[in-house]
Amino acid sequence: MVRIGLQFKATMENIDTLAPNGDDFRWYLKIRCANCGEQPNNWIYVSLAESSPLKGGRGSASLVAKCKMCSRENSIDIIQDSIAVYGTSESFQTIVAFDCRGLEPVDFSPRVGFKACGKSTFEDVSLTDLEWTDYDEKANVPVSILEIEHRFIKL
Repeated sequence: MVRIGLQFKATMENIDTLAPNGDDFRWYLKIRCANCGEQPNNWIYVSLAESSPLKGGRGSASLVAKCKMCSRENSIDIIQDSIAVYGTSESFQTIVAFDCRGLEPVDFSPRVGFKACGKSTFEDVSLTDLEWTDYDEKANVPVSILEIEHRFIKL
């Protein structure tokens, strides 16, 4: 079992926190088989709300996939209490951790479903374009999330 953390960094203007919104939030990843190195080109997603049984009745995981190259069954699971809120420090912070068995994430695509909070709360923020801008009518200020970066670390 390898635990891998997804670290996130962004420049936020008039936004105090950014977090995934709900248990059905989808983490879009590109993965690689740790056994043979096969790396499919497509995006997959994992979510706390979805679970698949592991072979042999050994529990379940957010994603169970069979490698097309080596035929090995691998899994990746979101560690339940690891989902964290990103603050305003403009440094890398771990926002989620994965329990990886035979798979390792190699890329992350932030998409829809984030919640941004400042003077107002913005639901269903889309970071698909790796940036987001809006206007906070309560505070009469522009709000933005820019310069998004991410990396994976072993925990």
